[in-house]
Amino acid sequence: MGEILGAGTTHYPPLITPDEDRTFPLNRTLKYNDKVPEEIKLPTAWPEPMRVEFGEDEGFKSAQEHRRRLVKAFREIRTAIDDFNPDVVLIWGDDQYENFKEDIIPAFCILAYDQFEGAPFTNRDGSYKRNVWDEPQEKSFVYKGAPQAGRALASGLLEQGFDVAYSYKPLHENGLGHAFINTLLYLDYDRKGFDHPVLPISVNCYGSNVIRNRGGAITQKVNGVEMPMDPPGPSPKRCMELGAATARFIKDSPYRVALVASSSWSHAFLTPKNHWLWPDVESDYARFEELRDGDYDAWKRITTDQIEDAGQQEMLNWMCLAGAMQEMGRKPEILDYVETYVFNSNKCMALFQP
Repeated sequence: MGEILGAGTTHYPPLITPDEDRTFPLNRTLKYNDKVPEEIKLPTAWPEPMRVEFGEDEGFKSAQEHRRRLVKAFREIRTAIDDFNPDVVLIWGDDQYENFKEDIIPAFCILAYDQFEGAPFTNRDGSYKRNVWDEPQEKSFVYKGAPQAGRALASGLLEQGFDVAYSYKPLHENGLGHAFINTLLYLDYDRKGFDHPVLPISVNCYGSNVIRNRGGAITQKVNGVEMPMDPPGPSPKRCMELGAATARFIKDSPYRVALVASSSWSHAFLTPKNHWLWPDVESDYARFEELRDGDYDAWKRITTDQIEDAGQQEMLNWMCLAGAMQEMGRKPEILDYVETYVFNSNKCMALFQP
């Protein structure tokens, strides 16, 4: 009989950067998103909690406290994983026009590679990404894969009637997409190494905007005309069904598996109703209360339209975990719920202990 540990985390990119740079998503939106009304760009027009968080130092002190809380929770999750001593660390994360592009966009894909290597401190344009560890641009990280477990999981899901994709090597991303490598960087925040085999599962969270926005905030244009919407991603209910099917497979397998969902919740740059400047705080808190209370059926009833309206596309990773935990009959141990207006997205950190 297999055993399962559950964990909910984030792969929030600005946690890599020094705290003085942490408002870059907000600054990028203010500078480049021409849909933001000029009058809303002024801090005096922002919600009061956002003005307080931004403060007189452009969010620097708030960023320090924000980091302290997230790092504390990551350390607790890392300790739980080490104590559990898994055969595999399975991570549900989104692909933002990284490994999957116009040639194929799978709803779900098991990345059953032999190993993974990534250089997270090189930006897409080749420039150096400053990081809180002061590690050099050429620094690369190598992680063991779990190809045998990946093959077995793909077979098990297919046998349950779940038509999942799988891959043995990268397509476009030479290594790991940011959802996965950032998670591993943060789980090894203190740089003691991460030797547990890793099995990423890519989820098409960005759905109708994955090609249109190239996984980002700005809609691409062709001859001055915005690109059409892409087909939607998988529904919350379907993601939960994937999680449940995964848990059933593991229960009947010989594997000890840490199931990790990695994403923040509502993202400011995905929330037009808030002028792309702050996340849907109210909707996120409603989702948090449902999770805290173990009301997984409430998550199953959420529609794709609701997800997109709230900028919660990346929560589909958490939906996979929630489906698995419902199958296991577990409620979360909430380590922290970190709410923000300035730092792009709200974050929940949780454990689901055996």
